Amino acid sequence: MWREIQPDERYEVEVDGYRVVAYSFGNGSETVFCLNGGPGLPCDYLREAHSCLVDKGYRVVAFDQLGTGASDRPDDRALWTIGRYVEETETVRQALGLGKVHMLGHSWGGWLAIDYALTYPEHLRSLILEDTVADMPHLVLELERLRAALGAETVAMMQKHEAQGTYDHPEYLAAVTILNYRHVCRLPEWPAPVRRSLDDWNIGPYATMQGPNEFLYIGNLKDWNRIPDLPRVTMPVLITTGEHDELTPACALRMKLALPNAELKVFANASHMPFYENPGDYYPVLLDFLSRHKEL
Repeated sequence: MWREIQPDERYEVEVDGYRVVAYSFGNGSETVFCLNGGPGLPCDYLREAHSCLVDKGYRVVAFDQLGTGASDRPDDRALWTIGRYVEETETVRQALGLGKVHMLGHSWGGWLAIDYALTYPEHLRSLILEDTVADMPHLVLELERLRAALGAETVAMMQKHEAQGTYDHPEYLAAVTILNYRHVCRLPEWPAPVRRSLDDWNIGPYATMQGPNEFLYIGNLKDWNRIPDLPRVTMPVLITTGEHDELTPACALRMKLALPNAELKVFANASHMPFYENPGDYYPVLLDFLSRHKEL
């Protein structure tokens, strides 16, 4: 089960002339390399949910992506692209001498992990795609379905504010809050690492790449779709999602059907963060997958 653990090592890696901070836990021969969601979030929430894998003999590595957390925060929108983040991830892997890793990408980190796997497949032992998608236009349709459950009047109100760009209007924010508690984290009190990441969110990368909130995709990733490329991802893949996830089980199934060597687990009583919402089911699934794909 998750708990907050101090990292054994803290690294500063130069990427594109900027400083990126990475954290390492344990010293096992098998490394779980975590790519957190956002974009624009510090890695706290994902790091704290997976550092406990040291108890099972794994090394766990996470890093604050450029623009987040303890890493540098340049104000240059040209930096906020998935291709640049792929190269940043590879720079961190090389700098820490990680060798072949089990790459675990959550949410936006899953999009990043997919593009990394297509670019550097030789560096991956396995791929773990958590609460993520590979087809943004399909996700947009799914989000419209989730929003529709709020009722026609509320959806019309949201569309009005989106047309006007008044994303900070109280009634619009109230609707987004309801969706967050339904489809992002269903716990009445969100865990401290989640709050810590959210309180330190850099909206610059997020707005540039995704949009103003979790339910409106208008950034530079809005047309991103890797479904046609997924047959090239031949390493073992674990796909996980929550039954109420904003990045829905239908999105997860779409990935599974396109991948040649994938398995899919949908967690009950969970949305976008099963590792916090249903840890009793989540950790056994993850550990079983990792144990089956260790280096022989």
